[in-house]
Amino acid sequence: MKAVLQRVSEARVVVDGEVIGAIGQGLLVLLCAERGDNDAVADKLLAKMLKLRIFADEAGKMNRSVQDVGGGLLLVSQFTLAADTSGGNRPSFGQAAAPDEGRRLYDYFVNRARAAHPQVETGRFAADMKVSLVNDGPVTIPMQIGA
Repeated sequence: MKAVLQRVSEARVVVDGEVIGAIGQGLLVLLCAERGDNDAVADKLLAKMLKLRIFADEAGKMNRSVQDVGGGLLLVSQFTLAADTSGGNRPSFGQAAAPDEGRRLYDYFVNRARAAHPQVETGRFAADMKVSLVNDGPVTIPMQIGA
């Protein structure tokens, strides 16, 4: 699985003019399931993400996790993270999980996140979403965990 974590002071997802997910301080997570990913990969990515020390401590050093600061999670599915741009000018998305498996793994990830963290908001799988955020820092961290 691939993820892009953005440390935010606020973020939200809008679908058809309606806010469907919003957080204050926390992490906006763009999440992509790839071919071959499984529940164990999702569990490993979630565990790493929740413990990643990318929030400032009292001295201003990145020494605290989203759990340490009580921040929210906004989980947004984004198959385009699987883009292969090595050939031509149009990206290929052949490494993305098939839609049914991508949805299953996204839902699994969301359910596991909700079991492990008190504030989890989401986008809507396969919807045309408008995502807005205030990137804090800016801090943007790409992550990849493979099977």
